[in-house]
Amino acid sequence: MLSGPATILVADDERHLRESLAELFSAQGYRVVQAGDGNEVMTLLPGCVPDAIFLDLRMPGLDGIATLRLLKQSPQLRLIAVVIITAFGGSEQTIEGMKAGAYDYIAKPFEPDEVLRAAARAVAATRLAREAAAFRADAEVGGSPSGAAMGGLIGRHPAMREVFKLIGKVAATEASVLIVGESGTGKELVAQAIHRHSRRAAGPMVAVNCAALPSELIESELFGYERGAFTGALANKPGKIEQADGGTLFLDEIGDLPLPAQGKLLRALQEHKFERLGARQSSASDFRLVAATNRLLEELVAQGRFREDLLFRLNVVKIEVPPLRQRRADIAELAEHFLRGAERLSAQAPSGFSAEALGLLMTCDYPGNVRQLKNIVERAVVLARGPLITVEDLPELPGRRPGDDFSPAQLLAQPLEQAVADLERRMIRHALARAAGNKAQAARILGIHRQQLYAKLKELGIE
Repeated sequence: MLSGPATILVADDERHLRESLAELFSAQGYRVVQAGDGNEVMTLLPGCVPDAIFLDLRMPGLDGIATLRLLKQSPQLRLIAVVIITAFGGSEQTIEGMKAGAYDYIAKPFEPDEVLRAAARAVAATRLAREAAAFRADAEVGGSPSGAAMGGLIGRHPAMREVFKLIGKVAATEASVLIVGESGTGKELVAQAIHRHSRRAAGPMVAVNCAALPSELIESELFGYERGAFTGALANKPGKIEQADGGTLFLDEIGDLPLPAQGKLLRALQEHKFERLGARQSSASDFRLVAATNRLLEELVAQGRFREDLLFRLNVVKIEVPPLRQRRADIAELAEHFLRGAERLSAQAPSGFSAEALGLLMTCDYPGNVRQLKNIVERAVVLARGPLITVEDLPELPGRRPGDDFSPAQLLAQPLEQAVADLERRMIRHALARAAGNKAQAARILGIHRQQLYAKLKELGIE
């Protein structure tokens, strides 16, 4: 997400309304640019590309609909979220504006809170659209690994692109999110990305690992306590829910939350009110909940260990983070990323991987997922004896699949057809590793046509 205050362009021929909106946005820290009609909007835009546009539909000269259509025709301007202003909320003109590509609309007369919520959503949507466009452009030209990253989440595999899309869609909303996936897949990174791209980004993100806290302490940790609530409570202490006011509360491994705490959490979600332990009155907290689990909550519900009503409340939007073995094309890029991050561990850190080492890394199933790959790379950085990490620098790798690592003697022990298939599989994986998953580049490395590579990938069952 881009840093710094957002810029909003307000276009309305009614000077009083335009200046009122400008004053409202400025008070919230936005930079504001004003225009009196559509022609002025199009004159201003080449030198000022805002993060959102509030556009009146009825203006003299170039009206709102015509201006909106011009914006959507421009590759540079079409990503800007446009909120149309109309005195006719249900009119045909409003419908026409939404069809022309408006992000949202507000109807006159409007409440300040409604306008500010629309502005926050529009700014978030524009910035996400720009980041996604940059990501797609970099991926198409085989750019640097950082171009396929979203706040530490790295991947060009279609499964990860779906995760990025869901983050973009849900971030601008207030919906609760349930992130599911195996241990080590990066669920907390997804939660951080959601928070960072939300309207709550300026607020705190408070993380709690429910599995790491003893059951007798979880309620005091979440809800806080008053002085004297129990032995050792010498002063008032705010809980995590209270600390997350105005921001995001991330509950990792929520399947381990004890049932009594689940009931209190459900009430806090529904009413945004809770009681500290020992308190006589309720406290309020405006927080958004993002939860994560590596367990099947539906099974816990069937076992009576998780509240069904809480599951419904959590599971408004579900994001499934794929295990690393299902996106092997990302392994090389992840390994390079972790190598750069581990350079601090050694005064003579290697600068890269040999092709054989990358090919070897791509043959593993990684039961510990991305976290395990990171540990393997960091260990290799410490143990490496040369400028590149080689096969000799890698530990005994877990989850190796039969036939993925073989010697010439092993090849000769196989029937010719199987040996050829194994050798082709090995070469293709090496090429994909060197190309960071870019199939066109891998085909060039192998000296074959891209369509031949696609056919071989399908024939040999390579993801």
